[in-house]
Amino acid sequence: MFGIGDYVICGNKGVCEVENVTTLNISGVDRERQYYILKPLYVSGSTVYVPVDSPRESMRKVLKREEAEKLIREIPEIPLLVITNDKLSEQAYKDCIKTNDCEDLVRIIKTIYTRKQTRIKAGRKVTAVDAKYFHIAEENLYGELAVALNISRKEVEGYIAEAIDSR
Repeated sequence: MFGIGDYVICGNKGVCEVENVTTLNISGVDRERQYYILKPLYVSGSTVYVPVDSPRESMRKVLKREEAEKLIREIPEIPLLVITNDKLSEQAYKDCIKTNDCEDLVRIIKTIYTRKQTRIKAGRKVTAVDAKYFHIAEENLYGELAVALNISRKEVEGYIAEAIDSR
């Protein structure tokens, strides 16, 4: 169970703060069922309602600072995604995004970055699919790391680069 004030990762909403745990007084909704009322940190004006008894994989706590620092140290060793067919790349990205796992987000970012460099060297543009999922993965990963490390989302990329360079 999550408590009021906890930071959680909720599906494709990214980092959310648990604002309340209560029943809902909405017609057609079971008035006995408890819900988390979540406020996404990076989507202003949005509210998310998640049943307390929903499957655990739909929500998880944000990484602790030590976990975030460990993940960053391990980035160079995290393997790329294996994509044997460009037409299957979007499904591979979607599968990783669905896990809400930071390591999978790193895999997407590293894979697309490598693909981007290869395409640019060959005189080709980045695909729209790669650009879309690179952005999603970066937003989700940097949002969580910002909360875990207590820094702004804009500072995360530099923090990661500095941590990897100092190894």
